Amino acid sequence: MSVFSHPEFDNHEHLSFFSDPETGLRAIVAVHNTNRGPALGGCRMYPYASDEEALRDVLRLSKGMTYKSALANLDLGGGKSVIIGDPRAHKSEALMEAMGRFLEQLGGLYIAAEDSGTSVADLQVMGRRTRHVAGIAPRAGFDGQPSNGDPSPATAYGTFVGLQAAVQHRLGRGDLEGLTVAVQGIGNVGYRLARHLKEAGAKLYVHDVYAESVERAVDELGATAVSGDEILKLDVDVVAPCALGAVLNDDSIGKLQAKVVAGAANNQLAQSHHDAVLAGRGILYAPDFVINAGGIIDVCHERNGHDAAAVRAHVETIGDTLGEIFARAEHGSQPTGVIANQLAEERFRGKSQL
Repeated sequence: MSVFSHPEFDNHEHLSFFSDPETGLRAIVAVHNTNRGPALGGCRMYPYASDEEALRDVLRLSKGMTYKSALANLDLGGGKSVIIGDPRAHKSEALMEAMGRFLEQLGGLYIAAEDSGTSVADLQVMGRRTRHVAGIAPRAGFDGQPSNGDPSPATAYGTFVGLQAAVQHRLGRGDLEGLTVAVQGIGNVGYRLARHLKEAGAKLYVHDVYAESVERAVDELGATAVSGDEILKLDVDVVAPCALGAVLNDDSIGKLQAKVVAGAANNQLAQSHHDAVLAGRGILYAPDFVINAGGIIDVCHERNGHDAAAVRAHVETIGDTLGEIFARAEHGSQPTGVIANQLAEERFRGKSQL
């Protein structure tokens, strides 16, 4: 397996692999950059088709966390971990404890949080074997409701705030009444985003690989269910990718009818140049590592003494950051993803890129 010559390798500071035959754990941790602080990022569990697919994902995701934390003005670096396996079939307490032992060996270089395929309960089990987990402390959530540490509500709210900023910039609308939104992925974050949109008066179209998630959105939010093949092609105002990454590619972008792409999924662009392809079609792209930073903001505040009002105010700055990115992109005739990268690099490399 190639690492240093891998196309997603970006001078990552650390990469480690762990195997525990007794529990079946196979995991990878990647640390991209720690200039601003320790690397904090989610632990994802997914049935990757190959080890190469898992490596590609962890390299991309860890780099994204560096940029995300910098743009959210957090004193954190970027890291990520992946566990290879189906969370619905292969997850066990023993496996999660083994993952905790793995994290402890890294001595705090990387701190794990919840991600796709893992839960607060899973991180708590890892915490039996390591100090280096976050987002597991019971507290008042940013919305004032009791929270077990789950960052999903903050991620969803930040995505909602960012979507509003994108709609304001591209469509000139100060409200979302009657706005049509296609939400791809209606899990923990996607469902909460959809609920915010419903409360704001938007009309929803949804898809998820799990039928029960779609049924819940239909029953509780009045959403319209559509197939996976159609969700990105609908004639709607906004497409909100909230599942796995790389959904914006040469094929899908050519079929988009929306004027705005604003969703919570990580690494939505299949390749970096696809933000330019979107811009060329007049589609405003809210860079995913900006708009979905609410969760990492929430977790960071937990580490530094959690104040719900402070978290909410910090999450709401996502809209301001996106507004700056949109304005710079428009003024410089550059894609929003390029501008977001430049702004992040100013912050974590400590030098101007503009």
